[in-house]
Amino acid sequence: MSDTEPAAKPPPKVSHRGRSAAPIASSNADGEDVPEFEPFGLMPRGPPPLKEFLDIWNVNMLRNPDEVNKRQHTTHLYANNHLIVRRGQEFQLKVTFDRPYKPSDDQFAVEFVIGCSPQFSKGTYIPVSVASDRQSPWAGRVVDSTGDVVTVGITPAPDCIVGKWRTYVAVVTPYGIRRTRQDESRDVYILFNPWVAADSVFLDDGNEREECVLNEVGVIYHGAYDDVSERPWNFGQFDYGVLDACLFIMDKAAMPITNRGDPIKVARIASAMLNSRDDDGVLVGNWSGDYTYGVAPTSWTGSTEILLNYSSSKMPVCYAQCWVYAAVFNTFLRCLGIPARVVTNFFSSHDNDGNLKTDIILDENGRIDKQRTKDSIWNYHCWNECYMSRPDLPQGFGGWQVVDATPQETSDGMYRCGPASVHAIKHGQICFPFDAPFVFAEVNSDVVFYSRNPRDGTLEPVKVNSSHVGRMVVTKAPGQDARRDITDQYKFPEGSPEERTVLEKAEEYGCQREKATPPEADVELDMPLIEVRVGDDFELKLEFNNKSDQARTGEMYVSGNVVYYTGVTSSEFLFKTPKVILDPMKAEKKVIQVRSQDYMRKLVEQANLHFIATGKVKETGQIVTAMRVVTLHNPKLSVQVSGLAKVSEEMFVTVEFTNPFKFNLEDVYIRVEGPGVMPPKYKHYSQIMAGSSLTWTESFTPRREGPTKLMASLDCAALRQVYGQAQLTIKP
Repeated sequence: MSDTEPAAKPPPKVSHRGRSAAPIASSNADGEDVPEFEPFGLMPRGPPPLKEFLDIWNVNMLRNPDEVNKRQHTTHLYANNHLIVRRGQEFQLKVTFDRPYKPSDDQFAVEFVIGCSPQFSKGTYIPVSVASDRQSPWAGRVVDSTGDVVTVGITPAPDCIVGKWRTYVAVVTPYGIRRTRQDESRDVYILFNPWVAADSVFLDDGNEREECVLNEVGVIYHGAYDDVSERPWNFGQFDYGVLDACLFIMDKAAMPITNRGDPIKVARIASAMLNSRDDDGVLVGNWSGDYTYGVAPTSWTGSTEILLNYSSSKMPVCYAQCWVYAAVFNTFLRCLGIPARVVTNFFSSHDNDGNLKTDIILDENGRIDKQRTKDSIWNYHCWNECYMSRPDLPQGFGGWQVVDATPQETSDGMYRCGPASVHAIKHGQICFPFDAPFVFAEVNSDVVFYSRNPRDGTLEPVKVNSSHVGRMVVTKAPGQDARRDITDQYKFPEGSPEERTVLEKAEEYGCQREKATPPEADVELDMPLIEVRVGDDFELKLEFNNKSDQARTGEMYVSGNVVYYTGVTSSEFLFKTPKVILDPMKAEKKVIQVRSQDYMRKLVEQANLHFIATGKVKETGQIVTAMRVVTLHNPKLSVQVSGLAKVSEEMFVTVEFTNPFKFNLEDVYIRVEGPGVMPPKYKHYSQIMAGSSLTWTESFTPRREGPTKLMASLDCAALRQVYGQAQLTIKP
């Protein structure tokens, strides 16, 4: 562009004029002042004579954590000075008048308003009368009247709008309605209520509800299905500013206020807004390994810092991968009162062409054709489940719903996924909204090995592995740090008649799968599990078993690759072509030496090595294959706590780490935080010398009693996924 050329102007904002009488209310932060006096018809000159009518002197919202409301509504943990209640359940407030209240003569109402242009018909203006002859969408009653003070009980409807409501007390006089001034301290947050049966997010199981709504400390599972690693995460849904940040996310999405009482719509909007792909949402995804302009996904220890950064800067936060999306989404859902949990699916298929196949192409000798093999299987993938009824589906498809904020495929034109009924996925009913076919493929795809004919390019299926994908689905067990296998909630046992019926049902709705069943090879190949620390040499074993009564010769290709956890290859560091001769009905082992110097310099984050052995049996032409993901184990951080474990008493946390490698670690970040005790803090070290140690001590002051954890992470380009934690119980 030349200097004389004018800069392109942004497109003009189009107003609502001509389309609607008023703009659609889509921001909880917006609001109009309600008049202090609203006359009935024409008024004489001068102020109306209101002296003999009831006047309001004070409104006490009973909003302190130790008062009746927050304890009864289980909202006392929120670090927020406003009243926070759950819908469908009574809360109380105290109104002080200038004289005793007379039910026969006096009329007053408590008014609740949300958004701009509040309207009774839209459910955004709710007047609650205490008189039995005046009906209101929310129930109101006088709990107690002593002297000039009236205690009012108000029960919001169990399907009312979730958000921050403004509160007024209005007195009816013959001349008009007199009401209190707008006062921010009287604002009340109304949340979903999984404790009340009439609410669509009601969860009957008390232990599950305690875990999926009130627990702030999570465990996220990663690694491989037979070598599961875990890392702690501070969901921090009760931390200061987090509730307002969650409401801001819905405002940023311009979600109509009137839709915010429906958990299906809230979860669907949020699954799009948690990623930044098409709406400047919360998190920018980055799988490249270059995190120069942000925080490495492996470095985060909790959701609080991310949400507060987003709500203050109004800009997407850098960077995230699947477990960060899932963890922050979990915070959003729990904060608003929707029961939610983070789920990990081991060997998760990213099926981008609508079938149920992950294709691996072999050449005529049984070696992988890397040019033509494009499909990948994620070593693991994290998503969320949230609990709600589904009145839009047939009966029985409520309960746990899959929602996924990781941007993988578009749904209705945006990067989002769900809510998809887990029950529908298990039974192959993938016609039901939303995005069930995509989730179904993530847990049910077949791995199909094709042999390519070099003459005409045709592909012939030579082996089908139907049990590799969706090998195990896990989440944290309620009330403990143990993991819980929930694979049976997603699929029937492999090979069972029910599984066959489900796959046939899914095919009716358009899912395609490989019908061919190539004969099983009479030579079996297995690569047993090995546990390896980063930087170690190790042996990779290939165990062959000849099940035939004739000798067999196998010509094998063994490839070792450094892979991202998404299954995408970064580089090949090992290639061997062992030949094995098997006697009839005998087993044989081959050992391949893997040296650290071959893989260390090529490692990418999360330190995954993927070995795949393929080959052809010379006598029969049958293909034998085996795959093994080796998750390299990282050193741990030491986290120690000292000081008197009491509320408002200064304490200290000490994080220690020793560099076990023969090379220096550069540009190292250490983070530490703990729900209710310590906000997120970090420290930068330009270098940690080989073999040297570091010690970082930081003070903190607990603000809340009860059991909690401090979580720490160490992160640098050469070493990711280094974690440590310390448990402590704070006394009052």
